[in-house]
Amino acid sequence: MITRESYIDKMKAQLDELDAKMAAVEAKATEAKAEARQKYKEEMDLLREKSQLAAAKLEEMRVAGEGAWEKMTAEMDKLRDAFTHSFHYFKSQL
Repeated sequence: MITRESYIDKMKAQLDELDAKMAAVEAKATEAKAEARQKYKEEMDLLREKSQLAAAKLEEMRVAGEGAWEKMTAEMDKLRDAFTHSFHYFKSQL
């Protein structure tokens, strides 16, 4: 069974990696035409919101009691998966 700290460290690394990929895509997208920029901006706002939700949930897990954090892992996994899926979909649309 994975420990709380190793799970949190692993999840933080995955979220940090997605944030870094978002920054790279953002740099690439600035070269897009004006009409595409608005769509891009809307999608990036949604991705940032998902990133913030995941980071908040991770912090919630960090301070949760020993018994509670294990129950939170399924929800954290769903948030991460939704964020990852949204990012990959967005990236494929560029």
